[in-house]
Amino acid sequence: MMVNCCGLLTANKEPVPLKSVGVELEVRDHVATVVSTLNYENKEDKPLEAVFVFPLPGDAAVCHFSATIGQTQIVAEVKEKQEAREEYDDALSSGQQAFLLEESEQSPDIFSLSVGSLPPGESASIRLEYVTELAVQADDGLRFCLPAVLNPRYQPQGSGGSEGASVQVTSVPASLVPYSLSFSARVSSPRPVSKVESNCSLDPLQYLNPEQTQATVKLAAGHKFDRDVELLIYYKDAHQPTAVVEAGQASAKPGTLMGDPVVMLSLYPEFPQAVMSSVASCGEFVFLLDRSGSMDCPMDRSKRRETRIGSARDTLLLLLKSLPMGCYFNIYSFGSSFQHIFPKSVEYSQKTMEEALKTVEEMGADLGGTEILNPLKHIYSQPCIPNQPRQLFVFTDGEVGNTKEVISLVKKNSGSHRCFSFGIGEGASSALINGLAKEGGGHAQFITGTDRMQPKVMQSLRFALQPAVVDISVTWDLPKGVSVTVLSPPITALFQGQRSLIYAQLTGESSKAAEGCVTVKYSLAGHPSQNQLHFSLKPAEDTGLTVHRLAARTLIRSLEMEERERRGEQDKGVKKKVVEVSVQSGMSSVFTAFIAVNKGDGKAVQGPLVRRNVPTPRLMGCSTPSFMATLGARRSLNVSNYCDYSSRLDMRNSSLCSLSLDAALSTSRAAAEPACKSKFKSGGSTAGLFSNLRKKLGALKKPHQMPPEPQDLLSSCNEDCTAPKQTPRDPLLQLVSLQKASGCWVLDPALAASLGKTSEEVENLKLASVNQEVWATILALIWLHGFKVDAQDEWQLLAMKAVSWLRAQNATCVTECVEAGNALLGCNVQKDVLGL
Repeated sequence: MMVNCCGLLTANKEPVPLKSVGVELEVRDHVATVVSTLNYENKEDKPLEAVFVFPLPGDAAVCHFSATIGQTQIVAEVKEKQEAREEYDDALSSGQQAFLLEESEQSPDIFSLSVGSLPPGESASIRLEYVTELAVQADDGLRFCLPAVLNPRYQPQGSGGSEGASVQVTSVPASLVPYSLSFSARVSSPRPVSKVESNCSLDPLQYLNPEQTQATVKLAAGHKFDRDVELLIYYKDAHQPTAVVEAGQASAKPGTLMGDPVVMLSLYPEFPQAVMSSVASCGEFVFLLDRSGSMDCPMDRSKRRETRIGSARDTLLLLLKSLPMGCYFNIYSFGSSFQHIFPKSVEYSQKTMEEALKTVEEMGADLGGTEILNPLKHIYSQPCIPNQPRQLFVFTDGEVGNTKEVISLVKKNSGSHRCFSFGIGEGASSALINGLAKEGGGHAQFITGTDRMQPKVMQSLRFALQPAVVDISVTWDLPKGVSVTVLSPPITALFQGQRSLIYAQLTGESSKAAEGCVTVKYSLAGHPSQNQLHFSLKPAEDTGLTVHRLAARTLIRSLEMEERERRGEQDKGVKKKVVEVSVQSGMSSVFTAFIAVNKGDGKAVQGPLVRRNVPTPRLMGCSTPSFMATLGARRSLNVSNYCDYSSRLDMRNSSLCSLSLDAALSTSRAAAEPACKSKFKSGGSTAGLFSNLRKKLGALKKPHQMPPEPQDLLSSCNEDCTAPKQTPRDPLLQLVSLQKASGCWVLDPALAASLGKTSEEVENLKLASVNQEVWATILALIWLHGFKVDAQDEWQLLAMKAVSWLRAQNATCVTECVEAGNALLGCNVQKDVLGL
């Protein structure tokens, strides 16, 4: 089967069915409800079936699914997955219209929507509603992301199910996608909305009341399908603990999750300043860097100056310079295989730091696929170093198919480390990035568009250097007659300024004026501490069932994880419980699906059913060529690769081409041929696209000759993804690269040049009684404070290390040195600002 690569027309030159997507976002404080409407039209003379695969935020849960055909609306029900699939197939075989929505078994952020038996000339409107919590960013913004891109998902051999056939994916440049997106958001909070920012053009923020606690914002006209839509919402006084009690559903049975009130607690622990100002001088820091081919893509498509791997190298430089003396560290990198700089973690010193930096400088995006499981297993197999808490930093563009397997492994080892994760670029799997941090007791960050990676990573390093919070317990004080069932998993990590959420079911009767109290106790650096929150048991108004749905989602995810850990045991009780909660709450899960059948007037839809490929927007400069694109069939929604023309290529570049809720892709329910068998034929609309590829593949015809490496195929097929030309090193990074592991700088020509001075100018102003390293270090600190104060997040920790080194020298004439340094550099930085 030949993939139609232009994507605008079907093989018969007929238009594709998806016409437009509308998205309405309702944000209440830190919780979002999203309603998406997908409009289809069958302009062909035959009945049509299409299967679309799209991403949702990783922690989202679908709570409503309906279809409108003509004047008829059909609301879907949640049923056990196999039962729903059989009902869908029965409906299609009897000529009825049916719609099926199901979640991937590998990753909770991928969904499949089957639109069945759309008669000729008929239109259908699909309405999809989901709820999600908004993650708190380092700058206190709340992040909402509407995924427009599902990057290639690399499925390691032997990790997924084998059911189902391979399916071809149509991928086109974003500017050519033939359907439109409209997007609007309404934001409300008890606190004023200070601003809303986005990586896309927005119309101006419109306030709806004088208190500025309600506002609306829309996507500006002309939005292209070339990126995720990301909103950052900022409230005044964001760090306030809150509690929302929501009344149960009137039609549900009391004593059940949906029938009882549910409380959602948002806790923002505030730690004593004395403890927080001390930075740990111990720890084992393990950095795990993705070096798969996609890491060679530009960080920011508009400028293309810096690649993901280049930015990661610069970030590792800052991290290595900021580590405290006395700690241990190692650096792993992975692709189809993995490497480590040292056989085991080594003590941080000038020698080991230099050796690591030398290796980092040579790291490229040249290791093929994205096999993250094996390096993680290797890291966890290493014995922990006594009195050196392990901190794992994972950098990836999040393109794996075995997300749940990876997260389960991190959870299994959560007692021995904290995991900090970084999703790089558009389409990084939020399920993977958030799941790693959540189960690893760490913090997740996303770096997209024009974001700089360095400040976000250094923020996480500051978290990692905070004293670990241990012995966390939560106790409840409720009126007589009211009992509590906590639905959230136990809190395993607390960080200064970061939110922790707890959902709980309240059973029993109380007066409307009654109050409850929750106390969180923990130990921080040996100091017992506690935070309390008093809250009214009176249910809030106008929340609908949002809190119940989020609580059900939390419980379902916990149970799914438990079922995965116990898989292989005969006990089916956990799976049964998931299905029960999912059906009762109307929320999606991995074991259930939404099914809607239009019984209509009973007349069967006439004619043979045809399937159509709907093109998906390709992230320019980042997608692997569509000849490699494969996806497991609807039967199992496995994200697996079927390209086996060479054992050398094995599965390194398997991909699910970029696709979206606003940009879905077609899959085939029938057993399709292996995706690679027919893609190399000449002719058709693919001729131009594959002309470069044929030159590469010519080598395959010669006997006994190995095919090119996957990254070579990638670069030849995707000319947009070529690495930018070398640019001069950033002045800040140039200065940082000269710092010693101890924290000091050395007075030499390289330092003078990075300060913009000659060696003579720097040496002439040095006081005779002052040590050269002391003078060099003071100059470096003045330059940082004088010229790079806007990037302080990036160099704050290494500057603190420099100040500690200076204090240890008991240097004289520091005041005079600061004055001379200011005179030399043309700055006016005070001694106390430097921390001296």
